[in-house]
Formats: sequence, C-alpha cells, structure tokens
Amino acid sequence: MNQTGGELLAAQLVAEGVEKVFGVPGIQLDYAVDGLAQQRANIEFIVARHEQGAAYMADGYARVADRPGVCMVVPGPGLLNAGAALSTAFATSSRVVMIVCQIPSHTIGEGYGMLHEIPEQTRLLASLTKWNTLVRNADEIPAAINEAFRQVMSGRPRPVAVEIPPDVLKAATDAGILPAAEPEPLLPDVALLQDAAELLLAAERPVIYVGGGVRDDGTSAALVQVAERLGAP
Repeated sequence: MNQTGGELLAAQLVAEGVEKVFGVPGIQLDYAVDGLAQQRANIEFIVARHEQGAAYMADGYARVADRPGVCMVVPGPGLLNAGAALSTAFATSSRVVMIVCQIPSHTIGEGYGMLHEIPEQTRLLASLTKWNTLVRNADEIPAAINEAFRQVMSGRPRPVAVEIPPDVLKAATDAGILPAAEPEPLLPDVALLQDAAELLLAAERPVIYVGGGVRDDGTSAALVQVAERLGAP
C-alpha cells in the first residue's frame, strides 16, 4: 500500500507496541504527526509545551511502565532542548526512543542556514545515546525503528535515537511494516558471577549498591534474594 514515510513511521511504532508518543509538533514533523493522527485509535500523541518536558515524560513513562518511552522533536533547538532529559536517561539506564527530525536531506552538512539547522547533529546524538541512525530513504523507516527498539531493549538500558529528514517523512513508499523487535538479553559471564558470589560470601559486612539497570521486576526480585541471603542492606 502506497503511503508517506510519516504514515509508515506511525504504523511501525504501532507494530512495536507503542501506545504513547510525547512530543512538540513542528513544521519538520508535519507528516509524522499526520501519520500519528491517522493511528489515533492505536496510539496517543501527547503534546508537551517544551521539548525537555517531552523527553522527560518519555523517561518517566519508561521507568513506570517498564517499556520504552518514545518522544519526538524537531531538529536543532528541539533536540538541544531535549538534550538534558536524554543525557539523564543515558546516565540512569532508562529506555527512551527519541525520534528526531532533520533538515532536508540534500542540505545536511552544507551549512546553508536551514531552519533549525545545527552542525553535526548526528554526532551530537551519538554522544547522548547508545545507538543512533539517520534515515535517508522512506523505505528504510521500518528497519530503523525496528532496530531502535531492538537496541533499546537489549543489553544495558539506555536511550537510542532515529533521525528522519522531513522530505523522507513526506516521500511516498510501498514498504511494509516489520514484526516487533525481539530483544537480545545480555548474557552474564558465568565465571565472573562465580567470582562475585565467592567474594560476597566471604565478606563480613556486605552492602549492596546498585544502579538503575535493576529496575525491572525480574532483576529486582533476584537482587532481593541476594540481599536476603547475605543479610545485606
């Protein structure tokens, strides 16, 4: 079925199980917001008053719902506004998927002074996420979103980002959506676990200090068992 990149983006988000998107509409996002509007029976677009708020809302949602929080912002100032929340998500192991618009594809890196243009936006995103990609063709949108969700759900929880130029969101495509991403659990080193267990059992006054990566139910329950076995706070 022929559709715009924005419609395909919304359809793939639904396929990934996304129920809420937090964001601030802007001219570069017109076709993405239109796609979300067509999927309003399946997905809710929650409008913030500021991009930082949108990104923090996605972070908070991820922590409470135990599923990736999704936010959507315009390029340049929109991304910079959201940067504080994105760096917080990175530091605190929060699963945030940020969809960032770009300037028109043919102007990226040319320094024409396009609306909301900042130099090296992709490199900036790379410093705030564990994985990011720039989509150059509407047909690539499903694979990019699918990989973003695979990445955000695999290994250490940290934010990811997908950049999409407005002309890509506007372009017609007959590409189809992909099945929801399958996470790849981080498998521990058994030998290292054995070493850690021996150290803990030999400790006289063990104290457990952990990060946000143990926030999910299964890991938290396992940690409680360890703490109770050791009698450790």
